[in-house]
Amino acid sequence: MLHHASIRTQDIHRAIAFYEALGFTVHERFTAGITLACWMEGLGGRIELMQVPEPRAAADAFGDEHYTGYYHLSFDLTEAAPSLPAWLAEVRQRFTNGAEGGLTVLLEPQQQIIGDRVYEVAFLADADGLPLEFIRVLGHVQP
Repeated sequence: MLHHASIRTQDIHRAIAFYEALGFTVHERFTAGITLACWMEGLGGRIELMQVPEPRAAADAFGDEHYTGYYHLSFDLTEAAPSLPAWLAEVRQRFTNGAEGGLTVLLEPQQQIIGDRVYEVAFLADADGLPLEFIRVLGHVQP
């Protein structure tokens, strides 16, 4: 079982506000060396946020087709939301009503066939531009 995914951020307070708007909650705050850090849980997973003391701009993992390395985190909303477009509308409303930093949608919800299943898939960018995928299983491909 994956314990957590670690995300380096320019501003941990802005990142916490972003992930709270998605439904995460802070479970532990701590320091890692000289930097602030925390574990957050939500959407069936755990992330670690670590503030970078002297940040540089992140690579454009979503837009650069030649980028190599870790690409994105993916959250399965099949049990948590009745539809991906409805879930995204709720998230947009949270950002409209005060979540810090705004919301960047990289890919609006669309259907995608992967293997023998049909999914709804959408991508958002987090507070530092990290691509986040949100998926829902819609059903199986009909033979």
